[in-house]
Amino acid sequence: MYKEGIAISTTSQTAAIHHSLGQRIRGYIALTKPRVLELLLVSTVPVMFLAEGGMPDLWLVIATVIGGAMSASSAASFNMYLDRDIDVHMKRTENRPLVTGEVSPRGALVFSWVLAVASTVWLLLTTNWLAATLSVIAIFFYVVIYTMILKRRTEQNIVWGGIAGCFPVLIGWSAVTGSLDWPPLVLFVLVFLWTPPHYWPLSMKYKDDYDDVDVPMLGVTRSASQVGLQVILYAWATVACSLLLVPVAHMGLVYTVSALVFGGWFIYESHRLYNRAVHGDEARPMRVFHASITYLTLIFVAVAVDPLLPF
Repeated sequence: MYKEGIAISTTSQTAAIHHSLGQRIRGYIALTKPRVLELLLVSTVPVMFLAEGGMPDLWLVIATVIGGAMSASSAASFNMYLDRDIDVHMKRTENRPLVTGEVSPRGALVFSWVLAVASTVWLLLTTNWLAATLSVIAIFFYVVIYTMILKRRTEQNIVWGGIAGCFPVLIGWSAVTGSLDWPPLVLFVLVFLWTPPHYWPLSMKYKDDYDDVDVPMLGVTRSASQVGLQVILYAWATVACSLLLVPVAHMGLVYTVSALVFGGWFIYESHRLYNRAVHGDEARPMRVFHASITYLTLIFVAVAVDPLLPF
């Protein structure tokens, strides 16, 4: 089945010639996974405010965002290149540019490497060696550890592979300070714990897709109630970790209230998913998926706002 997928991708390389320039540009943009990119940058900039203890240098923020965007885009593009054999068989990914032929496999690979090199050089020139090194490690972790090693071998793939998505908080902090400290490490763990209850509901939604291509996501290997229970446990752990930042980083009222209120809502949605699964109702996992995105965004907004206020 996968050989067939590669054949289709090879055929699409020839078909790419027939796409308009606008379609090909949109295809390259799609390779960067813009929605995922937005989420990664949401966790970068607020940490720079926290590291500075107020408003960081605007040019440094812009430079870090540009470098981080290129780095994350490189990892996403490599991921699509490596997964093109299974993407062609999944409804969720059937419109990706390597499947439709808007971008050729060779074009995607070159694009990925160019972004990887450019992001590293850019961060070296505009921030510091530590931020650039962390960016390289993040790309390596997502491409090699997650995509190439874990994804098709274990149901714990997203747990450990998700570490790649934790690096933006370290990059943002190190860009400002040139070092690491406990607050970014707490936020690193927060994102690590948040990733499974964010992604596992998606694996429930697209269970058949992952099953068809033999990718052992938890939604495939376990029942809906078992996945729901895991989501609850990780959601509680995520919220507990978010509260740990209060004493570690001396966070104020805005962050503390936000962590309690938004965390309580995230836990509530996780319990709803589990309860519906246990009682045999339609699980509606995408409620938790979207709630997790909103939760993380609001938490990091609070991280940015809190240092700007006198209380």
